[in-house]
Amino acid sequence: MANIRNYQKELDKLIDGLVKQDKVPTLFLHSCCAPCSSYVLEYLRQYFKITVFYYNPNISAEPEYVKRVEEQKRLIAAYNEQALDSMVKRADDTFVKVYPIDIVEGDYIPQEFYDIAKGLEQCPEGGERCYACYELRLRKTAQQAAEQGFDYFATTLTISPLKNAPKLNEIGEKLSAEYDVAWLPSDFKKKNGYKRSIELSAEYDLYRQDYCGCIYSKVEREKQKQGE
Repeated sequence: MANIRNYQKELDKLIDGLVKQDKVPTLFLHSCCAPCSSYVLEYLRQYFKITVFYYNPNISAEPEYVKRVEEQKRLIAAYNEQALDSMVKRADDTFVKVYPIDIVEGDYIPQEFYDIAKGLEQCPEGGERCYACYELRLRKTAQQAAEQGFDYFATTLTISPLKNAPKLNEIGEKLSAEYDVAWLPSDFKKKNGYKRSIELSAEYDLYRQDYCGCIYSKVEREKQKQGE
């Protein structure tokens, strides 16, 4: 039986090494939405200088895309106001130094998603179409991280209980070798990360969508709601 990797423990070990070496590397972090990024940014801004990469051509409807990207920018602006004070109070009442967060918005071209989804339209949510979508977004993230000289790249997607963290890490590691830029292992739902993202979403009054973004996930969610 193959060993099951604990990506959160791998991340903990990596961060411990950085702290001991007094290093603060740069991280190019793909974000799917503000709610998912809320905990990830709160957690990682202590250890990395983060640039959020908002690249999500899978979001089918432009008004939905605009709403989500504006929420992402609003959250980052709120976090950066805190960073002006340098020391920020955490949920456990301790104080930590944090770093400002930048954001880069990728091109919004839904056809890029439809191209990779061709032939996979009938796949259930969480299957091969989603894996192709993971790779589409992570490939662009790795490419830009390499071109711009970032130390690491990663994604917020692993915080969702509906996303396949092992598959995301598998794709990230493959692209790391291809583009020669380090992949940051993660399973951000661990250590109550998903629970904390819900708390932060309420604290910052973030818009929480009830489907991933593509038309196929929207249709599937509508069917689920009709059956509730």
